[in-house]
Amino acid sequence: MSAAYPRMTILTTSIIALVLTIAPLPTWGAIVRPAFLVLTVIYWSIMIPRMGLLLAFVGGLAIDVFQGSLLGEHALALAFVSYLGIRLNLLVRAKPLFEQSLFVFAALMVYEFLLWVIDGWSGHPLSTPARWVHTLTGGLIWPLVVGILGRFQPTR
Repeated sequence: MSAAYPRMTILTTSIIALVLTIAPLPTWGAIVRPAFLVLTVIYWSIMIPRMGLLLAFVGGLAIDVFQGSLLGEHALALAFVSYLGIRLNLLVRAKPLFEQSLFVFAALMVYEFLLWVIDGWSGHPLSTPARWVHTLTGGLIWPLVVGILGRFQPTR
């Protein structure tokens, strides 16, 4: 198997996740929508760690550009969460899906906390507690993410 196959798979799934992340939704849908790109980056950082940080940084910059937020805000938070996934990949992969979901929930909380801190430091208004809802939905759909992205993962 060539090395280009996993890269194209990772790139394709990440672009699809980016589109799902930035697609406009009604207010109630935007609140409960999980951060699909963050979930995808966490998955690939855990399963194929060598592409995680670059994917996270570029994906975070894309979110910053499309959402009009402070440039580098999502890139920093996503790169840090990707680092956690890379650093703990062997530990997380050995756990059952429920415990992986708890790790993903914690990683999403760290991601959102970093965004909240950056928003506070840069003078942007701190939003309502509804900004934390997507962390719960992301943790809840983690088994579904593993099931879908696991079909695209190359076998060794």
